[in-house]
Amino acid sequence: MSLAETKYEKPEGWNRPAAIVPENEGELLEVAMGPHHPSTHGVFRMDVALDGERVIRLKPVFGYLHRNHEKIAEGISYLASMPYTDRLDYVCPITNNWAYALAVEKLTGQAVPERAEYLRVILGELTRYQNHASSIGFLIQEMGASGTPLMYAFREREKILDLFEELTGARMMVNYMRFGGCRVDASPGWLDRTRKVVAGLAGFADEFDRLLSTNEILMARTQGVGVLRPDLAVNAGVTGPMLRASGVNYDIRKVDGYGIYSRFKFRVPLGDHGDVYDRYMIRMLEMRESIVILNQALKEIQPGPVMDPKAKIRGLRPKRGEAYGRIEAPKGELGFYLISDGGPNPYRYRVRPPSLINLTVLEDMCLGVNVADVVLIFGSVDIVLGEVDR
Repeated sequence: MSLAETKYEKPEGWNRPAAIVPENEGELLEVAMGPHHPSTHGVFRMDVALDGERVIRLKPVFGYLHRNHEKIAEGISYLASMPYTDRLDYVCPITNNWAYALAVEKLTGQAVPERAEYLRVILGELTRYQNHASSIGFLIQEMGASGTPLMYAFREREKILDLFEELTGARMMVNYMRFGGCRVDASPGWLDRTRKVVAGLAGFADEFDRLLSTNEILMARTQGVGVLRPDLAVNAGVTGPMLRASGVNYDIRKVDGYGIYSRFKFRVPLGDHGDVYDRYMIRMLEMRESIVILNQALKEIQPGPVMDPKAKIRGLRPKRGEAYGRIEAPKGELGFYLISDGGPNPYRYRVRPPSLINLTVLEDMCLGVNVADVVLIFGSVDIVLGEVDR
């Protein structure tokens, strides 16, 4: 699947300028956007240097939300870190759980029952869908439009959070995954209600698409703006929808086939231009592919245990060694690197957060653009400060 099917012309002059040379260095205006700017998705700041209204320099400033996540995890048990992972990307707590559980399972060689694998996929794709819908809603609001698209997105998100709450007992801080499976099983009634919700997601995607994708103002504001070249994206370690919007075919669900993703048929949408519009459209198309995966998983899931009876959760002491577990989280590659010295807590616990890595190219995408486009470009990155600062 390619964005060439969307029938819009490749914008001219989309390459990043080789250099930005202000006409008069002494007349630059330096602006601090944040840390309380309403469009920064948290306490994030951008120090921007402007020549008139053109961006000459941009420096991202993080750290306002630093919570010492990694160091805390090195002083507590492996299990005790699971609820802390919810607080990384707090929009997508279930996928945070999954990546951490996968890392520990690699470290210990722990198997996962088939039903638990299906539940992980179902919950992971519901998470991806609501993340992308919310991200698009925020992007349109940051463009200066009314809150209608965001409220539409939140309407669908509420349905998914209701399912999360029924299964896990919490809407956001779910603490659901366990090493070797899932904390609780899904009832037949929950699966039926999930099928009903999923059946309505395609209609919402169609409605969202008609409302936004050919909107003249959206196209004018986003096409050819904030271009990220594929070579720069690869060299900077950018992953997820941002990377695929630049035309790089890389999805960890396909590359690693972690869990049981190798069983499902789905396509990986790719962009042509790497601009803000492509990043918007990739998320729109990935919402549809999530529905494809969900329909397959909900059809194929069978009764069975959701925890390996041999799994040791409390008092876990993995053998000496190291492991890296990664998944295709909604924002990109989310990885956990663990080193065990044989003790009850990790010797080293390291998070590879996609929000932080993807932010490193923000200046490259903003150089030479109008200052009014900076917030749009930033919004198209789709970050959560919880995993940027940790």
